[in-house]
Amino acid sequence: MDFKDSIMQLAERVSSLKDSILTEEATKNAFIMPFIQILGYVVFNPLEVVPEMDCDIAKKKGEKIDYAIMKDGAPIMLIECKHWKQDLNLHDNQLKRYYVASKAKFGVLTNGVVYRFYADLIKENIMDDVPFLEINLEKIREAQIEEVKKFCKENFDLDNILSSANELKYMSEVKKVVRSEFDEPSADFVKMLTKRVYEGIVTQKVLDQFTDIVKRALKSHINDVMSEKLGIAIKATEAAGAPIKTSAPAAIDEQKEEGEQTIDDKSSKIVTTVEEMEGYYIVKSIVCEVIASERVTYRDSQSYFAIFADDNNRRPICRLHFNNLSNLRIGFIDENKNEVMKPLEKLDDIYKFKTQLIEAAKRYI
Repeated sequence: MDFKDSIMQLAERVSSLKDSILTEEATKNAFIMPFIQILGYVVFNPLEVVPEMDCDIAKKKGEKIDYAIMKDGAPIMLIECKHWKQDLNLHDNQLKRYYVASKAKFGVLTNGVVYRFYADLIKENIMDDVPFLEINLEKIREAQIEEVKKFCKENFDLDNILSSANELKYMSEVKKVVRSEFDEPSADFVKMLTKRVYEGIVTQKVLDQFTDIVKRALKSHINDVMSEKLGIAIKATEAAGAPIKTSAPAAIDEQKEEGEQTIDDKSSKIVTTVEEMEGYYIVKSIVCEVIASERVTYRDSQSYFAIFADDNNRRPICRLHFNNLSNLRIGFIDENKNEVMKPLEKLDDIYKFKTQLIEAAKRYI
C-alpha cells in the first residue's frame, strides 16, 4: 500500500471511530501512532520515536512532549497530542515552549484529525505563530498528501522541506485573507474594486452601496467556479441548458409558462435534476486535481447520470444514480467493465470516494 492509500485509509478510520474515542490517550493509540507509523517510523523503537521526551527549558516543571521523532540521536520533529475534540488554538503556546527547549526544526500540534506543522521561519529556534501546513484528515487534498509525504523517514530532507515551508506558510495566509474578503469584504477591498468600475467620485454613500454589490458579486463568482461548499449550482445548470426537476408545483408551473421542458414533456423523458448537477460539480472539483476541469463532462440518461473525461463515454469516471432521492448511489466501472455501486446517504458522501474518483480520472492523464 502506497503512502496516499495509507493516509486515506487512516482518514476513513478517523471518521468512523472518532465518536468512540473518549480520551487523549485513546486518540494517540487509535489515530496518532498509526500516523507516525505511516511516516515510516517505528513507534516502539526509541532510536526513532521517543515518547514523553523532556522539553523543560528550566528543568523544574517536568514538561514533556508526547512524541519526539529522532534522527542520528537528535530530535527533528516534536508532536504534541490532544483529544480529537480539543480546539488546537488553545494549545499552540504549549508546543512553543517545548520547541524552544529542543533542537527540533519542526513541531506538530494535533488532535488526531487536524495536524498543524510549524517551523522557525521567522526567528531561529522560536516557533512561528502560524503553521506553514495544516491538514484535516477528513478533508485532506492530494496536494497536502504530497507535502506530508516529505516528512516520511525515507524522504526526509531538511533543506527540501524548509525551502517549501516558507512558500506554503504565506500561501496559506494569503488564502485566509482572500477567504475573509469573500465572506466579508473590507472597506479597502470594496474601495479598490469600486474605483475600477465606477466612473464618478467615490463617496462614503457610494462605498456603502458598493459594499453590498461587491459582497453579492463575490458570492456569485464563488458559485460560478464551484465554491468550497459548492452549493446548489442552479445558475450553472440553467446555463448548461439542463431542465431542473423539482417537487414544488409552483416551480413546475413557472417552467411551463416559460416554455421550458419538464418531466411531463413528451419530447423527452430525460430530466437533469439539481441534485445530479450538484453531484457533477462535486466530482469535478475532486478529479480536477489530476485532470483539467474542462475535460470533465457529463451525459444524462433515463437510468443514470454519467460523468466521464473528454466527452467520451468510453472514459468513464463514475455514474450517479439519483432518480430515487431516498436511494442515492454512485457507480464505478471496474476492470471487467462491470459497474460497482456504492450507497450515499447524502450528496456530501461523494467526498468519501475521493480516492476511487482520483484513480478513475488518472486513467486518462
